[in-house]
Amino acid sequence: MARIVGVDIPRNKKVPYALRYIHGIGTTTAMRLCVEAKVDMNSRVQDLTEKQVVALRDAIANLGIMVEGELRSQTAMNIKRLKDLGTYRGLRHRRGLPTNGQRTKTNARTRKGKKRTIGLGKKAITA
Repeated sequence: MARIVGVDIPRNKKVPYALRYIHGIGTTTAMRLCVEAKVDMNSRVQDLTEKQVVALRDAIANLGIMVEGELRSQTAMNIKRLKDLGTYRGLRHRRGLPTNGQRTKTNARTRKGKKRTIGLGKKAITA
């Protein structure tokens, strides 16, 4: 496995699709990185030479793409800032609800978690 930016990318996939396993790199960026590093897009990761792997690492650094830990920490800081300011979006993050105006009466299960039915409970037995 080739290790780029602290991530082991899969060996048997083509280079642009393997690069997508790095947080912050999508399809378009992966293809742009291949062009920048002069790596054939149809080659597999297992066929890359060490020079090509180094060229891909350098291309990520040269293009100034924020990836992995740096990107995750920036996202977390942005959410924390919204929470601290008390904005509407921050409150939605705090409550674990959708932030972009989606409906919540139905759906939104990804954000809200497993459905919990609230019933009447057990009645007390009066003797």
